Amino acid sequence: MRVPLLSGAYHAKSLIASAQRCINLFPEANPDQQAPVPVTHYQTPGLRLLKSPPPRTGRVRCVYTASNGDLYTVIGPEVFYVDNTFAHTSLGLITDGSTPVSMADNGLEIAIVDGSPLGWQVDMATRILTSIVDPNFYGGDKVQYIDTYFAFNRPGTNQWYLSDSMALTFDPLYLAAKAGSADPLQSVIALKRELYLIGTLTTEIWANTGAPDFPFEELKGTFIQHGCAAKYSAAAQDTSIFWLSQDKEGNCVVLRVENYQANRVSTHGVEAEFQSYSRVDDAIGFCYQIGGHAFYDLVFPSADITWSYELKTGQWHQKAFTDGNGLLRRHRANCATFAYGTNIVGDWQNGQIYALDRKVFTDNGNPITRIRTFPHILDDGSRIRYDQFIVDIEVGTITDSSNPEVSLRWSDTRGKSYGNPIKQSMGKTGEYIQSIQFNRLGIARDRVFEVSWSCNLETTMNGAFIDFKKLGN
Repeated sequence: MRVPLLSGAYHAKSLIASAQRCINLFPEANPDQQAPVPVTHYQTPGLRLLKSPPPRTGRVRCVYTASNGDLYTVIGPEVFYVDNTFAHTSLGLITDGSTPVSMADNGLEIAIVDGSPLGWQVDMATRILTSIVDPNFYGGDKVQYIDTYFAFNRPGTNQWYLSDSMALTFDPLYLAAKAGSADPLQSVIALKRELYLIGTLTTEIWANTGAPDFPFEELKGTFIQHGCAAKYSAAAQDTSIFWLSQDKEGNCVVLRVENYQANRVSTHGVEAEFQSYSRVDDAIGFCYQIGGHAFYDLVFPSADITWSYELKTGQWHQKAFTDGNGLLRRHRANCATFAYGTNIVGDWQNGQIYALDRKVFTDNGNPITRIRTFPHILDDGSRIRYDQFIVDIEVGTITDSSNPEVSLRWSDTRGKSYGNPIKQSMGKTGEYIQSIQFNRLGIARDRVFEVSWSCNLETTMNGAFIDFKKLGN
């Protein structure tokens, strides 16, 4: 019997419903109806170190591609310009901290905020970093550029404000508040020349109408009855905005807002997982596109876990880094941008920036653990004898002398606990029809299989074949 894998991760609140983990793999639907399976699982990209910065410990708080194509990054309290060889030039210091940093530019100047009352600007011609000293500047968690203006939220309030046109000076009258609800602002996101004011409980959309006193006005009929549970979770991709939501009824639902409509994209299983974390308000979201796949990554620093949503399939998977003790931790990426023809991410811990590369199969030399748990296999509660399990995985692509292995373990406790893994070789270079078989696997009424591997090679997975015999009650 062929057992296909038709979706991504679905680790239900009750494991007897579903115990499917999908780690460092993402599903892609096969458009060809003649394909062996409807869905194939591909490996998530690896990390290739671009160039280490000058000695500076701390997390990468921002990677930003300016409108002229230049790359900037903030590591701890230090702002860097990064050239197309990925050499770092220090521009100066901002406040130290762990909060993400937000940047935006108008083609002349880059505005920088970090959630404090302070702000900074970089002259794009001279790359000189200076503080914003205007008395009508209030800081911000987020800065966006829209219609010649910089837009900021005023931290801790329901207010937002604009810079003067094409400048980082401020008119005291260019200050407004969310009109439909008094909940504090969490973030501002510019999309399609409209500004989304995302509060803790509700969201409003404003646009530039050219009004004489304040150029922006709320768009009537676009009010959204959902706010944001984590101010740094909001991110835009193409025509959509994603965030971890909350409202008057609850929280921990991921929304995709498009054409003024808020749609839930998280599953009950993912939401139950989020709600089990000790805190979610520190979640960080960012988007990127690679190989035609667009992703929204949602990082939970306190829980040490990264979740990823693939927009085309609407499926979730986890991204994880394997530490020196073999434990799975959140992915190294803390932020993302695209510059110099490269998908770039910043490390949450050590100040390094990497290329997110589909042709790299390690995380900067560290092994990437790929895990896929299968659906429950049962037949009306009858005992089943499992004679053979064959992993349907691409083999024969080894490019070195290593001997990678595939591990199989299983649970006969409906996903509650697993036995010790058994291993089989993936074969050598050119052995494209190597069959990875596990034989004489015992008897169970309800079994959950799990396959894992870690290898420096490109491979994909279609699922498995299982030879079994029903034994009766």
